[in-house]
Amino acid sequence: MADAHELDAWLRLSLTPGVGDVASRHLLAAFGLPQQVFEQSEAALRQVVSAAQTRALLQPPEGWAQACEAVQTWLAGGSNRQVLTLADAGYPSELLEMADPPLMLYALGDVALLSHPTRLAVVGSRNPTAQGAQTARDMCRSLAGSGVCIVSGLALGIDGAAHEGALDAGGSTIAVVGTGLDRVYPRRHLDLAHRLAQQGLLISEFPLGTSPAQANFPKRNRIIAGLSQGTLVVEAALASGSLITARCAADMGRDVMAIPGSIHSTQAKGCHALIRQGAKLVETAQDVLEELRVMVRCGGEASPATLPLSDEGSLQGDEGLSGDDERSEVAPISPICPVLDAMGHAPIGLDAIQARTGLPTPALQARLFDLELDGHLARMPGGLFQRIVRT
Repeated sequence: MADAHELDAWLRLSLTPGVGDVASRHLLAAFGLPQQVFEQSEAALRQVVSAAQTRALLQPPEGWAQACEAVQTWLAGGSNRQVLTLADAGYPSELLEMADPPLMLYALGDVALLSHPTRLAVVGSRNPTAQGAQTARDMCRSLAGSGVCIVSGLALGIDGAAHEGALDAGGSTIAVVGTGLDRVYPRRHLDLAHRLAQQGLLISEFPLGTSPAQANFPKRNRIIAGLSQGTLVVEAALASGSLITARCAADMGRDVMAIPGSIHSTQAKGCHALIRQGAKLVETAQDVLEELRVMVRCGGEASPATLPLSDEGSLQGDEGLSGDDERSEVAPISPICPVLDAMGHAPIGLDAIQARTGLPTPALQARLFDLELDGHLARMPGGLFQRIVRT
């Protein structure tokens, strides 16, 4: 990490209005470190950037001194806080392959995760179905238990479920946020952010004090994709920002994977579009591991990701995945099973379930209530029910 004087110069460059990441990289390529950039004459700067950008570079930006003080105060608040610049050895090498890598990354947590050998972006809808959120949580629990570092954006919905699944497995996860690291957005994820700071990592390219703004989130998506060997989309509508992450990953030559859903669900249409465009269709954690071509932990030893599936579709012997005992609890042999089988996997109304099962209304309602309490199904708007299947 740069010393205070060097960091002040990086801050000045990053805060100079009208000079973005691309222009800054051109300046650094031409003159060296930011200190050298600010030592150049107007004529020299004009050879690299526009006249307006040159004028902006010749004077310190408004609020620069206060920003320098705020960063030093923030860094003094804990040993798990760092600011990485393009010149730091710890800066993620994968981001250097992008056309516009962030000049600076603010980091809170375990910075070593930026060099984790296998990182997977997991993204999706902010308003997922109950099944989609559970799929993300279970999938990431399994993948993190197999040694994969989960990268996501701390947003509501699939992002939050992905982080939670990884943390619940005692695994690794990175949150790339769209605010300054002294802010938490959404506020609902305040506790999750604290868990990430203790057990994982939060990073941001945005200066301290940056509030959530609509433009920030599509911009941070390129970092989510850039940090990861592959991107998995769990649920996404056609207009979802998750497709931006997938497109960034594809443009960088990274693996793109998507989980299919019901043809009747708007939250599956984005995934189906990705699959039509060449994304890998995946259904299990093993599918993802095979696509990433990673080694997974099995009985304390490294084993290929082509381990045989058990009858329930989980990797045999993997401590991070749901075992046979857990799955037998999810789907016990009981009179309730025909109700779940009749429901299928798409949202369904009470009348349709009754028509398929032939059960009297009071008996059916009682069984649906029991299934809901046991976590086998969720109630959705419009009087619909959706089955929850643990992956």
